[in-house]
Amino acid sequence: MQSDHTLLLEVANPHFEAARDDLLGFAELVRSPEHVHTYRLTPLSLWNASAAGVGAEAVLAALDRWSKFPTPDNVRATVTDQARRFGRIQLVAEDGALYLASEDPLLLEEVWRLRGVRPHLAQRTGPRRIRLEPFARGHVKQALLKAGHPVLDRAGYTRGAPLALELREATAEGEAWALRAYQLDAVQAWWGAGGPAGGSGVVVLPCGAGKTLVGLGAMCRIGAQTLILCANTTSVHQWMRETLLRTTLGPEDIGEYTGAAKDISPVTVATYQILTHRRRRREADAAEPGADEYPHLRLFQERDWGLVIYDEVHLLPAPVFRITADIQARRRLGLTATLLREDGREEDVFALIGPKKFEVPWRVLEGQGWIASAVCHEWRITLPAELRPAYAVAEPAERFRLAAENPAKLEMLRELAARHAGDRLLVIGHYLNQVRAAALALGAPLITGATPQRERDRLFADFRAGTLGTIVVSRVANFALDLPEANVAIELSGLYGSRQEEAQRLGRILRPKSDGGGASFYALVTRDTVEQDYAHKRQLFLTEQGYRYIIRHAEPAALGQAGGA
Repeated sequence: MQSDHTLLLEVANPHFEAARDDLLGFAELVRSPEHVHTYRLTPLSLWNASAAGVGAEAVLAALDRWSKFPTPDNVRATVTDQARRFGRIQLVAEDGALYLASEDPLLLEEVWRLRGVRPHLAQRTGPRRIRLEPFARGHVKQALLKAGHPVLDRAGYTRGAPLALELREATAEGEAWALRAYQLDAVQAWWGAGGPAGGSGVVVLPCGAGKTLVGLGAMCRIGAQTLILCANTTSVHQWMRETLLRTTLGPEDIGEYTGAAKDISPVTVATYQILTHRRRRREADAAEPGADEYPHLRLFQERDWGLVIYDEVHLLPAPVFRITADIQARRRLGLTATLLREDGREEDVFALIGPKKFEVPWRVLEGQGWIASAVCHEWRITLPAELRPAYAVAEPAERFRLAAENPAKLEMLRELAARHAGDRLLVIGHYLNQVRAAALALGAPLITGATPQRERDRLFADFRAGTLGTIVVSRVANFALDLPEANVAIELSGLYGSRQEEAQRLGRILRPKSDGGGASFYALVTRDTVEQDYAHKRQLFLTEQGYRYIIRHAEPAALGQAGGA
């Protein structure tokens, strides 16, 4: 334990696993390469711990138990102070009204005067209580968190319209199944002690670990009508398919709310994209005065939802944050492989969806055989001589595109596809012209945002069935794509240095294989260009997560050789 609030955990130590399990409850894992893992204590990690019942005494006891050296005094003070902050202000409900309550009247006086909070407060009803304006529950929690005062929400949740459903002991296709032990633990951790305050927060599981099944378990625990929000239409169809396969609900109970359909049912599955669709200028001019610019956000009020599930919660767009602040009386479950957000709004997830309730490191699940082991390869390829003058004089954004669309990558792609003949191959790229050329080079079907959903579903079904061995996809495959048979992914280009995108693309091949085999992830990068600089950021992210990363160099004239390591 270091005075800058970082912790260094030695993997080779015989107490590694026990110490790691303790740290997971109150520290943020920063990176986990081969020999030493780095964690960090942050206010958010300590508030998450407090929300899960791990207070300052338990945190300090764990640090004292495992630390090679005495815990620094400033760290002890930080742990004590931040843990003490959580729960000093509570949100309670009485006689249909909402109140902020605290045993510290001076703290409530400070809250009353906070500029970002005051507009949501109705009146002082005593030295230890403030009444909130109607529907201000989420907005106040969000504003107080930014001010360093995380609120303990004890106001409870509405029951929601009841819905009778159970998990099947066998899928609708006759395959026996049950929730895995860690999935059951995730549902229980999310539900907590139950009652009016049970059921709000985030479950973090690696890609391929079955987050959808955790969601189904939560739905059965609640037994109420549910709204499920997803990253894309493919994910919507996967949720609908899994719900039909693994629960006692029928087709009449499940509705799709996307650009193609607007069916509102007891279980409704929608996309973030449709919810954040803005009225066009002509629609806005024709709308009634005061009409919401996001007309589909009314879906949150269309039924008496007992549960809202946010799949890929790290992608939650700002308008959905806004409406989530208005529906704090509904139970909420966030599902994600990473709480990392490129916009830095992790605190909003904590305030509006709920604290992290459960997490399992990918290494644990890999060791148990629940996700596939993977090796990452980066092949560096020379930019053809005829493109170098254009690259030299281009603006930065155009430089990146020239490097990313390096036509020499297609030769490497053919070579890798030949090496992995017989494997199940996904080819992923950022630029449409590039993925079109890749599909033509391999004679494989292409899926982009313009591909009709019915055609996408057919191609994915053929891939799952084994009648199709290779698919070329654009960025539509970055998220929530359920292709457990895929064991090789080749990345032609990415979104600059996005860590989030890299983790999601790797996740496409991490689902356990029927033969127990591993997976291979290839990134094709143009050498000595700005793309290599961005690739270095993605490389660091993967190695920090503990993945083996091999760098090789290839020349177009010698692609049949292994290349220099």
